[in-house]
Amino acid sequence: MGFFSLTQELAIDLGTANTLIMHNGKVVVDEPSIVALDVHTAKVMAIGHKARQMHEKTNPNIKTIRPLKDGVIADFNATELMLRGLIKKVHASSGLFAPSLRMMICIPSGSTNVEIRAVRDSAQHAGGREVYLIFEPMAAALGAGLDVEAPEGNLIIDIGGGTSEIACISLGGIVCSESINVAGDVFTSDIQNYIRQQHNIRIGERTAEKIKCAIGAAVPELEDEPEDYEITGPNMLTSLPQKITLNYSEIAYALDKSLVKLDNALMKVLEDMPPELYSDVVKNGIYLAGGGALIKGLDRRLSEKSGLPVHIAEDPLRAIARGTGIALKNIGSFSFLMK
Repeated sequence: MGFFSLTQELAIDLGTANTLIMHNGKVVVDEPSIVALDVHTAKVMAIGHKARQMHEKTNPNIKTIRPLKDGVIADFNATELMLRGLIKKVHASSGLFAPSLRMMICIPSGSTNVEIRAVRDSAQHAGGREVYLIFEPMAAALGAGLDVEAPEGNLIIDIGGGTSEIACISLGGIVCSESINVAGDVFTSDIQNYIRQQHNIRIGERTAEKIKCAIGAAVPELEDEPEDYEITGPNMLTSLPQKITLNYSEIAYALDKSLVKLDNALMKVLEDMPPELYSDVVKNGIYLAGGGALIKGLDRRLSEKSGLPVHIAEDPLRAIARGTGIALKNIGSFSFLMK
């Protein structure tokens, strides 16, 4: 009977832009957080990459939903459907029937009790027997290889799709933190607005995302300059096709007003930090995690702003999922986990 009481452990980074699921220390699912539904029957037509391909290209019978906004659940039903579909992919890849599930899910540090309850309920409705929660900065610090339970200050910046979390961690707890709604989605929107205002061209969210990944920069001058990026779109006045070439300096200008808010949030945390922990951070530096850490020159910009060394975590896109997996394997050891 031991076989039938099998418990499968899943560490889930339920992100605004992407959802990652780890099983046995490996990322087995890495898909965009998006679901496509039939408008008339509410039946799931696609999730993840397939739904992403449909996004902004649907007809009136299909709608694509991004169920998370600013790091929290905006559409409860769509989140549950998406989680169910992604968990089925884990079962398919591992060759198992649906076992009882123990889940660890990371949530923004600024989440309210209502938002925390929404994540827990969605996970339970999607099949989770035991659901544990961990704050994103804590998971990011674990994923970056930091000793979060040491009597030492560690400063982590997690820039995701919906929120940016800046937190000072010591003795297994968050000493001071800031959570702001300036992250990947806002950067994408900034690029769309810039191209519309400066070049009179309309572009979609997917194209802006590609531009951000290719030439997104936080400073106007880089040592290793990326190649210019060419796009074609409809002119807003004539609707005729227009081709333009963008360089990284333009994108740095477009992102600047949002990055200033990130700078200010970092300085606010440094201002609130106890002096003994501040001296630890001066010695250890600041760690960047999340997809936003891949914006070119961001580490240099933050280092110049704060006067502190800034390190990018290894594989920053998966650092939070990796840290959530570490916490799941050590459920009994960490006091900061929520059930």
